[in-house]
Amino acid sequence: MTTFKEMGLSQEIYKSIDELGFHTPTLIQEKTIPAILKSKRDLVALAHTGTGKTAAFGLPIIQQADTSQPHTQALILCPTRELCLQISKDIEAYAKFTKKLSVLPVYGGTHISPQLKALKSGVHIVVGTPGRTLDLIKRKALHVGNIQWLILDEADEMLDMGFKEELDEILSVTPPHRQTLLFSATMLQGVRRIANAYMNDPEEISAGKINSGADNVTHQYYMVKASNRYLALKRLADVNPKIYGIVFCRTRKETKEVADKLIQDGYNADALHGDLSQAQRDQVMQHFRSKHLQLLIATDVAARGLDVNDLTHIINYNLPDDPEVYIHRSGRTGRAGKKGIAISIVHSREGSRIRTLEKTTGKKFAKHLVPGGREICEKRLFNLVDKVEKVVVDEKQIESFLPDIYKKLEWLDRNQLIKQFISVEFNRFLEYYKDAEDLNVSSDEKKSKNVKEQRNQRSRAARGTDNIFGNDFTRFHLNIGSKNKATALNIIGLINEATKTRHIDIGKIDIFPKFSFFEVGSAHENLILKAFQNKTFDGIPLDVSISKKDASSGHYDKSTKNNRKTKKGREDNNRKHSSSRSKKKRRF
Repeated sequence: MTTFKEMGLSQEIYKSIDELGFHTPTLIQEKTIPAILKSKRDLVALAHTGTGKTAAFGLPIIQQADTSQPHTQALILCPTRELCLQISKDIEAYAKFTKKLSVLPVYGGTHISPQLKALKSGVHIVVGTPGRTLDLIKRKALHVGNIQWLILDEADEMLDMGFKEELDEILSVTPPHRQTLLFSATMLQGVRRIANAYMNDPEEISAGKINSGADNVTHQYYMVKASNRYLALKRLADVNPKIYGIVFCRTRKETKEVADKLIQDGYNADALHGDLSQAQRDQVMQHFRSKHLQLLIATDVAARGLDVNDLTHIINYNLPDDPEVYIHRSGRTGRAGKKGIAISIVHSREGSRIRTLEKTTGKKFAKHLVPGGREICEKRLFNLVDKVEKVVVDEKQIESFLPDIYKKLEWLDRNQLIKQFISVEFNRFLEYYKDAEDLNVSSDEKKSKNVKEQRNQRSRAARGTDNIFGNDFTRFHLNIGSKNKATALNIIGLINEATKTRHIDIGKIDIFPKFSFFEVGSAHENLILKAFQNKTFDGIPLDVSISKKDASSGHYDKSTKNNRKTKKGREDNNRKHSSSRSKKKRRF
């Protein structure tokens, strides 16, 4: 087995990583570090999140940087402020004994003046988010004309978040002789496009099977009625008293409502979503990283780039529309050689989606039963007993109080004292779960007598709005589909890119061979229609229009961009698409 000592790293770097407890490289580090040290060839490195990619590119760059030259020599681009700060912190730790090497994180949501001042003094390695990096380049504060290394970390996530234009602009002003290192968990179409357009005959290195589930993650699912998702979530939290994880919801509104309910019910939880200011976001993340919060409720966009260690669980409150998103979610646990659990709360009509995820990830999903009241009470009881058994007793501090305590409790015998002690902490669980119903349903449970209501339930479940919030989405028709290699992630990226904002509620996305539908918060109707004018996807001019629902059939029809077709035009359009609608299939 190769060790860091055998990889040709300098004594200063080895001393730093040895102090951090790094002795044996991960698979991606073992493959990547020698390649960067020995060659200037461009490199595409594919590995799951949490496999040590920062050290994989950071260590060889630290070793080769010329600290006698004050100009910027390496530019590292990443999707979010949190990841930007984490990468900078890691590189500084790796370079602890490397004299005079300077590292600067640059990101939005904070005042630009300190970053301008630091750049003026000279910085060897800049780690930045695409938006702020491009801003600094345009201000002529960040000079990238002499960089030797350009690193794109989490390239797939940057594209998902709509940073395509910023990346194109930044890459276009960097020198052609640079070494480009692209790190990604998946090799999607957009990532491949960047590799083809801006990299010169790159070497491709992969650690494990790409676009698949991480090996250290166990995949489980619980089947309940859609209206019982929240109750199932509470039971899963109760039966795992040491849970430390992220709960993924579909929309910001759902995120806030689920978090508020958990807080009201006494759980250590909080929400992470686009409505938070940067200061509020930082505060939530500080509480979560310090484990004052056990559950972080988040949307996929808000959780992009979060780097949190030791997560025990990832919970899908709703399954994502795209299997690639599931891979990203589940990859946040089971990191650094530790075990993790990815849980999905599904309803009876989502069995086929589970089978699709199994095929996509190459992993078996185990069906578990939502625990009942007795099982939860037993688990919580023995967790409490374990805590009491292992607590450290400070004899000196409590000694003076003991005589009065003994006197007050002398009327209780040993058995009664234990019962009293347990009941103090345990009565609320016993009371709450005394008559708890069985939440489990079978995959073939379809006993609803009211067909119309069942259809409405399906619609609400697909939107992720069951009993939590109302239908406040507008459905749009988009003229690209699976034959154009469009995916849900592509469409989310297009929305973010076209609107220049990441604060829009996005609902259900349906993709068909030649066209797609997507839902966006109704307040943003005009913004969507205006933003997509003159936009293209892989050379195809995009046509976005509001889809009008047919009250009699429940189907959606395409309308014009201003939703003002004549009656004849609507009838022609209905005939045109009737065959397509009859062949529609549920995604997954």
